[in-house]
Amino acid sequence: MNNTAIEVKNLNLKYKFIKSMNMKKELVKMFMRDGETRTKEVWALKDVSFIIEKGSNVGIIGSNGSGKTTLLKTIANIFQPDSGEIQVNQESISLLTLGAGFQPELSGYENIYLNGLTLGFTKKEIDKKLDEIIEFSELGDFIYNPIRTYSSGMKSRLAFSIAIHIEPDILLIDEVLGVGDQSFKDKSTAKLKEIIFQDRTVIMVSHSLSTIEDLCDTVLWLEKGIVKAYGPTEEILEDYKEYMNNLRKKRGN
Repeated sequence: MNNTAIEVKNLNLKYKFIKSMNMKKELVKMFMRDGETRTKEVWALKDVSFIIEKGSNVGIIGSNGSGKTTLLKTIANIFQPDSGEIQVNQESISLLTLGAGFQPELSGYENIYLNGLTLGFTKKEIDKKLDEIIEFSELGDFIYNPIRTYSSGMKSRLAFSIAIHIEPDILLIDEVLGVGDQSFKDKSTAKLKEIIFQDRTVIMVSHSLSTIEDLCDTVLWLEKGIVKAYGPTEEILEDYKEYMNNLRKKRGN
């Protein structure tokens, strides 16, 4: 029996940027086909490889711009890599990030069904979870308002509530546990621990090392799109803290 949830092999993804102060002129050239636009390429992910076992709780850390969110979105099939392979061996996967997958003109109520159906669940299955989702989100009557009227915190509450109650096999979390008041943060963390104890596969990006330490058994450390280290949480966090301290000293901070 295959116990691998996700296997990533030699993953490469690059972004292209227009290399000009005169953005309007370069865009016109591109669409009118009367010249080559000056672009530069930046590798967001470079030769990334790792394996995540089913039931693992993996934290992804690294400096700003290291490729953490890009990696999550590539695993979720939102971004397509330039080369490499991602093999997902579980049926359902959900990316939990601010406003991801929400249709702004639809109500929160309607978006619950939209998100659930997108993940492959039936209307009957969503019906059974509906009251729990709304109650956990603490949105009250706002659940019937269009998503475009929601604050970032309200979107985060709803996204988190949908993801944890629909219960995908793999849950990808991108920096959402820090949004909202302390009461909701505590409730969300407690609920996430419940999911972890159910042997669900959880992968999270967070700048909060204490959150990673509390919730994850394994850490993937990215720097400039390259895997710097991958292993037990305590060991990797110790090395990461030393690296960041040395970096601050070099910068004179």
